[in-house]
Order: sequence, then structure tokens, then C-alpha cells
Amino acid sequence: MKITKAFILLAHGFVGWALCAATMGIGMSITTLNNALIIHAIAAPIFFTCVSLVYFRRFNYTPPLITASIFIAVVIDPDFFVVAMLINRSFDMFSSFLGTWLPFALIFTSTFITGTFIRHNRSNGRVSVSI
Repeated sequence: MKITKAFILLAHGFVGWALCAATMGIGMSITTLNNALIIHAIAAPIFFTCVSLVYFRRFNYTPPLITASIFIAVVIDPDFFVVAMLINRSFDMFSSFLGTWLPFALIFTSTFITGTFIRHNRSNGRVSVSI
């Protein structure tokens, strides 16, 4: 049972990462790198708010701080091992505030706030936001 719960949590984080990766891939093919980074920085917290809403409303296995930490770890791992090491063959992306650190912070924050909001509403017997 714990393996299933861990898989569900990791899968949600991976879906968020995949949406961000698709945004960057499509963005870089149709616009400039800087515009793609701006679009990604706007889209990342939106994606993770939606993913978090699904996770916290349907599963809610972990508290918001743990979930946000795991989601950001799920994002950093493929960014480091796949994007930086294999695709870019450079770690320069980690020197970009707009390209890396701002989205990381926004992903963490949006996940934490969403989880806190959903848990607070559940504990008060309120109906939470539905998708």
C-alpha cells in the first residue's frame, strides 16, 4: 500500500514536470528562449496548482510541506539528470534565475499553498475548489 501511495505522489509530480518540459520544448521551437522562459515561469505554478488540486482532493496522502518538497525533488531530478546532463550537456541552466530558480520557487509555493488551502477547507467542513 505504501508503494502505491508513493507512486501516486511521484506520478503527480512527474505530470507537472512533463507539462513544464512540454512548455519549454514547444516554447523554444516557436519563440525566443527568453520568451519561452517567461511563459514557463508563468505556466509552472499554474500547472502545479492544478496537479496539486487533483492530488490533495483525491489522494491527500502527505501534508502540504512534504508534498511540495517531493514535487520539487521530482522536478529537479529530471532537470539535472536528463535536461542538463543528457540534452544540454551543460549545467548552465542552473545559473538562470528566470529559467530555473524562479520556477522552482513558484512550483514549491503553489503546491504548498494549494495543499494548505484544501486541507484548511476540509478541516472546516467547507467545500473546496473543484476542477
